[in-house]
Amino acid sequence: MISSASFSLWDRQPLVRQMAECNPMSGNPLKSRADLQDAVMALFRPLQPWYSEGSARLRLSVSAAHYDDTAAEMEAFVRPLWGIVPLVTGNYSFPETKLFTEGLAHGMDPNHQEFWGEPDDFDQRLVETAGIALALLLAPETFWAPLPEPAKDKVERWLLQINEREVPDNNWLFFRVLVNLGLRNVGRQWSEEAVRAALERIETYYLGDGYYRDGKWGHRDYYLPMALHFYGLMIAKCAGDVFPEYAGRYRERARLFAQDFQHWFADDGAAVPYGRSLTYRFAEGAFWAACAFADEEVLPWGRVKGLLLRHLRWWSKMPIADRDGVLSVGYAYPNLLMSESYNAPGSPYWGLKIFLVLALDESHPFWAAEEEPPEALPGGRVFAPSAGFAMRRAPGDAVMLTGGQDGREHRLHDAKYARFAYSSAFGFSVQCDMTSPDRPDCSAVDSGIAISRDGRTYISRAVITEEGADRGMVWGVWQPDDRLRIESWMDFAGEGWHVRLHRIDTMDRLFLSESGFSVDRTGEDKPGFGDGLSAVTGCARVATPTQTTAIVDLSSARAGEIIRAAPNTNIRFPRTLFPRLFGELPAGEHFIATAVYGVTKRVDTLPPVSVPDTIRAFCAENGVKLQD
Repeated sequence: MISSASFSLWDRQPLVRQMAECNPMSGNPLKSRADLQDAVMALFRPLQPWYSEGSARLRLSVSAAHYDDTAAEMEAFVRPLWGIVPLVTGNYSFPETKLFTEGLAHGMDPNHQEFWGEPDDFDQRLVETAGIALALLLAPETFWAPLPEPAKDKVERWLLQINEREVPDNNWLFFRVLVNLGLRNVGRQWSEEAVRAALERIETYYLGDGYYRDGKWGHRDYYLPMALHFYGLMIAKCAGDVFPEYAGRYRERARLFAQDFQHWFADDGAAVPYGRSLTYRFAEGAFWAACAFADEEVLPWGRVKGLLLRHLRWWSKMPIADRDGVLSVGYAYPNLLMSESYNAPGSPYWGLKIFLVLALDESHPFWAAEEEPPEALPGGRVFAPSAGFAMRRAPGDAVMLTGGQDGREHRLHDAKYARFAYSSAFGFSVQCDMTSPDRPDCSAVDSGIAISRDGRTYISRAVITEEGADRGMVWGVWQPDDRLRIESWMDFAGEGWHVRLHRIDTMDRLFLSESGFSVDRTGEDKPGFGDGLSAVTGCARVATPTQTTAIVDLSSARAGEIIRAAPNTNIRFPRTLFPRLFGELPAGEHFIATAVYGVTKRVDTLPPVSVPDTIRAFCAENGVKLQD
């Protein structure tokens, strides 16, 4: 066996190390308020050469989003304000405030050549009004007061259009709220009626136990903490006197949600990547910043501080920036493949929402608290029936089990919403080639299931028709047509294990593929790497010096295989392997049980599977026999 040291990421990939050093936060200890102030400045500096002559736009790349380039350049101008406004609010002497006051004046002036244009219904420009509202709410003396009166009039006119335009029935309604509150804060026209209508509609998204759905499509993902809770806590802090009934609800819901959300973060600071918009990266931890900003001690201050700072430190080690320090689109490395159609070059800067804590004085309890060590984080299984999630933290990993969601509105939604398990350590993979549906390396369906009726064309579990919780387990139904229905239940088993049970009703013969987690295969050319790979009937295992994953058949005799995924399909690692089971089923009803293992260490002999009581009880009720 070769040592872990010989597989050091930096030793085997000098370019990765160099690109990680291009990360503006690289080398920053990220432990103090001053460290975070330095981080915001380091993230801002690479942008400075790219401001337009009138300061209202930034063109950071030639890649595109579904909206026009002007909106994308406005987005790139506004989103850094999520870090800069708190920086200024916290009395940091920011040297480039004129850049932003000029840009705001010119961008909303119809007579200026850098005018952003009038916002239409459902326009991306409406999204970016939230960053402008932040400036009006927290630092008007810096970003509003210096504007000439004619410019203020134009800004007011342009922003008020958000009350006249249609917005999606989701978290966008909070942008209308924030803009009106920002205008109110600077003594300008605003609409209490529009604010109350938006807040009342948002109330219908609340599910209970601290969880929201994000509007019409019902998504429960990072928009829950980084948007719905985040903006609610901003309102609680900045307008609690005007809307006390809503402020109280937002605070109480944040306290409830924090109890579960802490389990989305591993002890190394990494969060579970799940759902859309993951290129916002460290916005995953913005909820903790919003809690501190609102003076809401949802958990002990030392724990909140540790969760936020460890998360930033984890991201500071990732190669997430180009050579000039501009953040790239991607997750743990540059990757357009996993992006959304609305990810423009400036989109990643929404991650700066996590720096809202810089608006707090040095004496605030958040900054005064001693950071709680990761060893103090609570462990064990956490079940959230309101959201249909089960979570568990393990050394170096945090795992979420889910019955799935209907994510069809988003690109590659099968990977982002319909896999069975999501892990901070292993990530998930997206399909890279729609033209080769029979190639498992290109479809890269890890932690999921895929079926075929002809043995050539496969579809992966995608639009989930029913989901939630059932008999103490997460549960979901996939019914791609009226000839097939797959109902799945999941729960955690012993250390490293989770168990899946599927009831498959099919009117046709099926070819069935089911898989475990993906593992980094960089270094596979080193002697001894292949010693950790094994595939036999009923089991497949991949073990490297730092990770092990396996999949075991508990009900039949499917063939074990190792899939060498196409490059750049996994959001954590550019090159991966994953284990899968493959078999055929005749028409009829079948119960299939599977155990999946994943740990952040090398394991050459798998520990026994301890099937959870929830699944054992279900099997007993339905006459399902499990193999030893």
